[in-house]
Amino acid sequence: MSDNKIDALLALHGGGRFLVGRDRIKLLEKVAEFGSIAKAAKATGFSYKTAWDSVNAVNNLLPTPAFHTRPGGRSGGGAEVTPEGLRLIATFHKLEEKLARITNLIAEEGLEGQEEALLWTVGARVSARNVFQSEVVTVRRWPVDVEVTLTFGLDQRIHAIVTNESADDLQLAPERRALALVKSSFIRLSAPDGAEGRNYFVGEVKERIDAERNSEIHLDIGGGKTLTVVTARENVEGLKLEVGGRAAAQFDANHVILAVS
Repeated sequence: MSDNKIDALLALHGGGRFLVGRDRIKLLEKVAEFGSIAKAAKATGFSYKTAWDSVNAVNNLLPTPAFHTRPGGRSGGGAEVTPEGLRLIATFHKLEEKLARITNLIAEEGLEGQEEALLWTVGARVSARNVFQSEVVTVRRWPVDVEVTLTFGLDQRIHAIVTNESADDLQLAPERRALALVKSSFIRLSAPDGAEGRNYFVGEVKERIDAERNSEIHLDIGGGKTLTVVTARENVEGLKLEVGGRAAAQFDANHVILAVS
């Protein structure tokens, strides 16, 4: 028997419905234990901001939220893990136990005959702050590009434009599950004016973080989904955006990146 150990990091894709890793599961567990994002962050070694980004990302990737905040706000209130979040934690651990048995077998007997098992460890990390688990609704093909409409959350819609080659490679078709990614710097903020349009969302400002030149805004757009926007601080100040206020966010369809498993 070999003394070598293999630590395989599990990226969870529940039937294409979500993507989450070990660190985020630990964070959710601590939220369930302490009822507080701040305490959970301290217990897991996350910064408070990173913890919020992580749990918001999990909420965006699940059909229903993994956690809710309780009245009192981010500073004075608490947080609780929902039944969906508890199911996510339990499912992750069951799969991780199976993966551990596979990796132990690889360590003891080598990779011969175990190549497919090793594929369990494959995951992906992306730099985009906004990642939503979605489902393709329509695909409209044109000579140069393809218009794709996707739904997520509470029947919210994202519109994307990709090339015909990309649409073929991703096998985009109605009911196809896909991740929709949008960089935070590609999103424009404005005052909500009742306008409608593609990739136009109105929500409540949940957090504002200011740096010397830029500001980061976390916008609750409903259904447990959050848009993270990074824009010039002067724009935020010009819009007089504060926590609890309302804002509109919009991005171009050709700034949406699609990924499939």
